[in-house]
Amino acid sequence: MELKYIENTKYKIVVDIKGANHTLANSLKDELWNDKDIKISAYNVEHPLINVPRLIVETSAGKKDAKKAILTAIERIKKRNSALITKFKKA
Repeated sequence: MELKYIENTKYKIVVDIKGANHTLANSLKDELWNDKDIKISAYNVEHPLINVPRLIVETSAGKKDAKKAILTAIERIKKRNSALITKFKKA
C-alpha cells in the first residue's frame, strides 16, 4: 500500500491510498465519523479503472490533529477486527 499526500496540514489531510479498495476506504471513513472532532470524512475514486481511493479528512480547527484522528480510527478498526477473529475462533 502506498500513500500519496495531496494535502497534508495539521487539521486536513487529503491522501490517495494506492493498493486499497472501497472496503478499506469506506471502513476508515465510517470509523472516523465516530470521532466528535471530525468535520469531514469522505473518500472517492475518480475513475473505476484506476481504483485509487482518495481519503479526505478534516478535523475541527484547534481540537484534534487530522493524522492522529486517522491513526486512532485505524486502531479502533484493528481492535474491532481482533474481537471478531476471536469470536470466530471460539465458534
